[in-house]
Amino acid sequence: MAPILLLGLTLYFLYKKKASVRGNADDADTGTYDSMIVPTDTNSVRSSSSPIETNNNASSSLTVGLDTRHGFADHLYHGLRRAGIHTFRDDDELQQGEDIRPELMAAITNSKVLIPIFFVNYGTSSWCLNELVQIMEGKNNNEQKVLPVFYKVKPADVGHQIESFGKAFHEREKRLLKRSSFNPAILEKWKQALLEVSNLKGHEAEGSEVELVKLVVREVLNELKKKFELIISENLVGIDSHVKNVMELMDDKSHALLFVGIHGMGGIGKTTLAKTIYNKLSNQFEHRSFIEDIRESWKRGAYELQNRLIYDILNEKYEVHTTDDGINFISSRFKDKNVLLLLDDVDNVNQVKCLAGNHDWFSLGSRIIITARDRRILELVGVDRNYGLSELDPEQSLILFSKYAFRKDFPPSEFEGLTREVVSTAGGLPLCLQVLGSLMCGKESKEWRDMIKNLEKVPHIEVQEKIAFYMWDACDFFPGKNIEVLRFMSLIKIGDDLKLQMHDQLRDLGRAIVRAENHQWPQHRSRVVLVVNSVLALVNVEPSNISILVSFH
Repeated sequence: MAPILLLGLTLYFLYKKKASVRGNADDADTGTYDSMIVPTDTNSVRSSSSPIETNNNASSSLTVGLDTRHGFADHLYHGLRRAGIHTFRDDDELQQGEDIRPELMAAITNSKVLIPIFFVNYGTSSWCLNELVQIMEGKNNNEQKVLPVFYKVKPADVGHQIESFGKAFHEREKRLLKRSSFNPAILEKWKQALLEVSNLKGHEAEGSEVELVKLVVREVLNELKKKFELIISENLVGIDSHVKNVMELMDDKSHALLFVGIHGMGGIGKTTLAKTIYNKLSNQFEHRSFIEDIRESWKRGAYELQNRLIYDILNEKYEVHTTDDGINFISSRFKDKNVLLLLDDVDNVNQVKCLAGNHDWFSLGSRIIITARDRRILELVGVDRNYGLSELDPEQSLILFSKYAFRKDFPPSEFEGLTREVVSTAGGLPLCLQVLGSLMCGKESKEWRDMIKNLEKVPHIEVQEKIAFYMWDACDFFPGKNIEVLRFMSLIKIGDDLKLQMHDQLRDLGRAIVRAENHQWPQHRSRVVLVVNSVLALVNVEPSNISILVSFH
């Protein structure tokens, strides 16, 4: 997709370390504790799934655990980092006294997922118990997800305060009740919160901590999966069988690294299919990256795309300034990374060589999905599996067109004949059907017949040229209209990162039309795009002779 405007939004993760609080025996909580805050923005997902730090509009996953520095909490911290979670350690001031600091209260309130970790001495900390009350209130009032982890304790022991967990809790209870300033009602809140959380589906640490960390990280990723998903149109037709076929191609019992190609003409739905596959697989991989519209973005430099990939995988800003530096970095640093990588709209073998190299750049089990218009590119790359995407059949074409023209799956009876006539000209190309359907939405039958007459004037042109014809003819419909009109007519879209976007095929067709106005002298065209042509036009022509100056960055 061709970017027009970028609105940046966020995905980031934090790690908060709590300090032990020491005082007299009755006032102090025993032990030290860790808290991991894992915020992620829910408003959008960047096109490359890249995290960007921010303090605004964050939702988070909060983990409370025993601080053994090299114990489970620390293992989980590193597990989150390995999973592509941008993590950093904060100061020791959040746990001072028994009250929860406003910063952490805000984190809990804004969280989408909350992960309390229970251990034997959890009940000795008023701080942790007060925090748990807030967590459970968030679940009940804000529909936040709570995923408890029971570390070397049983859920029943936590819920009913029995066995070693109960012993530690009741010792703390006795000390608190001796304090005249202590309110016994607080105890009831703690017990109620412990009972509620013990009845939730969670994880018990009964075996390997390494496996438990993997399980918890996977659970978090699964829960946040929808936050990572790439945006796909809801009006999909005929894609299920293609998804099934490609998923079968990618299912390799040997767990080998696979390069899988998807090829087909522009506008046929390669990117949509690849993004659907990506969304289905994303929760199975610790590291993910979606590099879109490579054919166009490559013009800005290979190293820019390499930097985007590096940031996606490591969640660390590391700038490479030459293509060779990028190749050396990626090929050496990602060998142990389990990666899902989608390279969209490749038109040159070097693009793949610079971003994905070969089978020893990533760990076994990784999946590299590549979309291209030219099958030969994929063959030269040496993909392991190759899938050709075909046009929609007549009935599928009718359904897709109707979704845009009538906002339902089939045309009204009085429009069925006209609909089939228009659909037959689209050649089963989804983009063409989408544009045509949007243009005809709400039009009277006379306008439909006029459109069909216009089609009869150019009966032998290629489908792509037909799209250009429809677009050019449709310009009378929306000069001066607002963004929503253009979006409604499918001539622009809101992308994965909230960019205003035009499909690359439509963009290229528009450019081709303008170039055709005068191949030799760009200053005589109505619009100029390339920088060199812009300079020529501005130097050689009066500004009034150029209606639009377009700059793509």
